[in-house]
Order: sequence, then structure tokens, then C-alpha cells
Amino acid sequence: MSGTPWARGRLLGGFGGPRLLFGRMYEDWGVELAVFPPPGARVLCIASAGDTAAALAGAGYEVTAVDVNAVQLAYARERLAGGAAREGTAEAVMRVGRGAAARLLPAWRQEKLRDFLALDDPAEQARRWRQELDTPGLRRLMRIGLRPGGALAVALRPSFAGVVPARFDEVLRRRLQRTVSRHPNARNEWLWRLLAGAQPPAVPAPPPEPEPAAGAGVRLVHGDVVHTLQRAPRGGYDAVTLSNVLDGPDAGFARRLRAAVRHAVRPGGVVVLRSAREPGAHGPGWAGQDRSALWGVVRAVRLGDAAGDRRIEP
Repeated sequence: MSGTPWARGRLLGGFGGPRLLFGRMYEDWGVELAVFPPPGARVLCIASAGDTAAALAGAGYEVTAVDVNAVQLAYARERLAGGAAREGTAEAVMRVGRGAAARLLPAWRQEKLRDFLALDDPAEQARRWRQELDTPGLRRLMRIGLRPGGALAVALRPSFAGVVPARFDEVLRRRLQRTVSRHPNARNEWLWRLLAGAQPPAVPAPPPEPEPAAGAGVRLVHGDVVHTLQRAPRGGYDAVTLSNVLDGPDAGFARRLRAAVRHAVRPGGVVVLRSAREPGAHGPGWAGQDRSALWGVVRAVRLGDAAGDRRIEP
């Protein structure tokens, strides 16, 4: 498991063992449903908080969910069995940021923010974002928290701090504007979680007991994703989705991951990769379609044989 800082199970500095990093997942599995082979296919995802595994299993896929963090994997097992969501490190950091905004910026107080999040017209959302929410006060606050040397960079472990874009305050504001300009807020559960720490009224909270399909067909594996893919039969998966697996690890890990994916995913299979980094020459891919607003790049690729791979464009 060398080469991946995710093995330590900690996003922030300090001492101690692995922690629960994510109480919810901030990836819109609608991307996977749009590009994956038809239901019934064998797919692999990162277990994390269990949301994506449950959504894919509920859509009819045969799911393997892997996580190197034993605490996170145990939590995903609880969630798939109907357990309630709990706060992880990521949610605690978001809660601190939301609290600061609510105390200092009138437009970011809960009642006003929920009024904005209840909108379902992207054009009106974009207008309200520009005029009411994206204020000079917000920009100052985000500079303090998100620039290099700011609160977030100081708190994160160095391997993760190096992934954060240099002007993450400006980057995140652009990603938020992109999201509210394209997707109705009222039905965007990812945006509600990010900005309000809550489920939108239009999306019912998970029931106390899971529906039979929610956790059925999910095989949970404790281990490094590279080793898991290496041990799989050649071509044993039809698709894999690997959100921010490459955010933090070194170049050697990235090379091993590419080789393992080519071993485990059949020719013609699909690979989805998300990254918090800013896009390069190939552009953001599906990031604009991912309603969570956090991703800089969401790449979907259909693996080829001698003819080469093919990007799946949104």
C-alpha cells in the first residue's frame, strides 16, 4: 500500500490511527449511470461512505467496493445495512467553513441560503449567485481559508495540500457558479450537502431500513485498490470508478494503477476518474455534469485494444 497517503486514513495533520474521512460522498453517480455498460455489469468503486456503491447496486450492477481505510470500510458496511450518516473529517471541515460564512455574511445565513437552494431555475440561480452570494465578503473569507498558507492548507496533510489548486478560493467559486448555472438547486442533493449540510426537501432522507436492493450485490473489500485490481481475473470488470484515488499518491502509484486497471477491466470497459485538480489540455470532461460542484476533472474513458482508448464525451 506504499505510495498512497489514503492508507493512513487521515486528511488532517496530527497523530493517531485512521479516522472516518467521509460521512457522505460528493460524487454524482449520474455520471456513472450515463457512461457505464447496462445494468448487470460487474463494476468496482471506492467504498468511502457507501453512497455510490448503494446507488450502483440499486441500479442493478454487481458491485465490488474497496477501501484501504478499515474505519471507512466498516462505516460503508453500516450504511449499506441501513445505518445513519455520520460526520467525517470532510464534513467537519465543511461545517467550520459554513459556520464562518453564516456568522460573517448575511446572505449565507441558513434562512437566506435555503431560499437560494430551493430555486429550480438555473438562470435565476446564476443571477442570485452573482448578485447576492458571490460578494466581496465571501471572496475575502475564502482567500483566508483556501489560499496557500491559509487555514485549509495548514490543516491538511502535505500530500493532500499539494493537490489543492493554488487559487482554490477562485477555483471553487467558479465551480459553484458553473453548477448553479446548469443544474436546478432544488433537486441537487450534493449542493445542499456542501452548502447547507442537509438534504434538500425534494430528496427524502434515507429510510431507517434499507430497501432490499440498496446493499444487495455489494462485495466489500479491505485493501489497496491497485492490489485489488491486480488480484482480479483478467478482464473481470466491465467498469470501474475511481474518485480522487490519484489525488495525493505519487507517480509510481499512478503507473501501477494504470497497469492494474488495464489488467482488470475488459477491452471496451469503462473507467471514470475524478480529480479535484484543475483540468489540463483535455478540459474538464464530465465535471460540468457532476452536480456536486467540487471536481475539476471527471474523465470517462472506454478502454480499447490495439486501436487505443476512446474518451467518452459529455
